[in-house]
Amino acid sequence: MMMKILLLVHKQRRTILDRLYEDIAAHTDCDLRRLSRDEQSNLRRYFHDNVDVDRYERIVLFDLRFKRLVRQALFIRSIPNLVTVEFDVWQNYHQTEHQGEFSAHFRRLPAIRVLSSGFQVTKKLLTEGVDAIFIPKGCYQDSLRNFGDVRDIELAFIGTTKADGYQNRRAVLDAIREHEPEMKVLVTESGNDYCVMLNRIRFFISPDMGMGEYMIKNFEAMACGCVLCSFDQGEEENQALGFIDMENLVLFRSVDELREKLQRLRADPAQADRIAAAGQALVEREYTCARIGERIVEALRPPLRPNPVPGLLERFRLALRL
Repeated sequence: MMMKILLLVHKQRRTILDRLYEDIAAHTDCDLRRLSRDEQSNLRRYFHDNVDVDRYERIVLFDLRFKRLVRQALFIRSIPNLVTVEFDVWQNYHQTEHQGEFSAHFRRLPAIRVLSSGFQVTKKLLTEGVDAIFIPKGCYQDSLRNFGDVRDIELAFIGTTKADGYQNRRAVLDAIREHEPEMKVLVTESGNDYCVMLNRIRFFISPDMGMGEYMIKNFEAMACGCVLCSFDQGEEENQALGFIDMENLVLFRSVDELREKLQRLRADPAQADRIAAAGQALVEREYTCARIGERIVEALRPPLRPNPVPGLLERFRLALRL
């Protein structure tokens, strides 16, 4: 019998995740609800008016806005059989607006299971006593594929450099452009425009130094047939994902290392083609919506921790923190 789950997702989410929701639903008896910003801001009211918690074996908060959840820990703690899927826990361990906040939030929710998209981040959560399971990111949009067309942009990055937490990204891109002035830093609309642009790029530069986790755009670039050139997030992360330097992507830890590897690949286009093809094959094998959906459902099945009822003093302390 399929597990009955309530899947609560962000209604206005910019990233297209519908296919992933469908693949989770394919392996569960899934009640999918799309929550507006207002509904996320008052989960107590939403649950009171719309949810019979006894109907579900798991209640899953899927990448809801953390800044709205963190203020509702006292109520969220009361939700039974709770699992959260979080792509942004890496911010907990870096100089961002949420530094340390994820750890504090999960301490208030002793029974919650956290599905984290970083292998090393998951290890850190486990050492902090969180019930955490590693579920990697993947290529979530059906439209992201390799057209096989001629690539007329040799070197490029697509994405924002303005948001808090991306200071290192800006610094790495600036350092690369000092030596590779033809490199483009692009912004596109999501969906087809993004896919078309990825299909024009030969070498996609992923400059996220020191995050300890690979962003979704790495998988998307590989899916579209780019040679992914990514700042190395560490041996443990690479092993967990099957990333092999100069076989299915190009890893670098300095601009000089990147330039040396680019020089080799420019001189040997066939090797660059092999790396791009191997990266695309890896994503198509391990990081499709279907595969990630299966892994999420597998992570829902093990028994959850018991949820102790907070005493009066603990409830007072929780309330003070909100």
